[in-house]
Amino acid sequence: MTIRVLLADDQALLRSAFRVLVDSEPDMEVVAEASDGAEAVRLAKEERADVVLMDIRMPGTDGLAATRMISADPALAHVRVVILTTFEVDDYVVQSLRAGASGFLGKGSEPDELLAAIRVAAGGEALLSPAATKGLIARFLAQGDGADDDRDPGRTERLGALTGREREVLVQVAGGHSNDEIAERLAVSPLTVKTHVNRAMSKLGARDRAQLVVIAYESGLVRPRVE
Repeated sequence: MTIRVLLADDQALLRSAFRVLVDSEPDMEVVAEASDGAEAVRLAKEERADVVLMDIRMPGTDGLAATRMISADPALAHVRVVILTTFEVDDYVVQSLRAGASGFLGKGSEPDELLAAIRVAAGGEALLSPAATKGLIARFLAQGDGADDDRDPGRTERLGALTGREREVLVQVAGGHSNDEIAERLAVSPLTVKTHVNRAMSKLGARDRAQLVVIAYESGLVRPRVE
């Protein structure tokens, strides 16, 4: 199946470069380009995009607002957003993950990394750069503005609906581990892990694994470690 990619960036030159790269792959194609967030949301629906490569800073409706709109629209539940950022250490990235983005990628990443990120996001099976994403979330949830005040009480309460094994799996997901790694750690099959992950996502209202990591930290199930 061909992965349908939407490019959202206010710089035409960057969009052209990304288009050439994406269209060179046999399993993906660029279906549209947007220069601002509002256009990205509209085109994601019209062009039935699977993955949106979303610049975070754009005029008008920025990437953060657009990500929230996509995440909140039931008609776009299948769409995965990958945030593109110049600086990976950026609190906007964490806000984007909270808003529903599947992960982030630095604009300075290698072409193979970008293509792999698109495939990973489309598959929904793992975070993009798990260790980096986890570390970034931990850093910002542990800083300023009071992480406790920023938690979602509803999500904390919904943790009570998880089984003991689902909680164990959620902790492992928050550690950036893949299904195979979790299966080995817990001495179960990868299929069993996938089932527990899917049930946890359903109970906690998470779109994907990236949001599961955020929920694990925001609810207090996992405590950030800042070195």
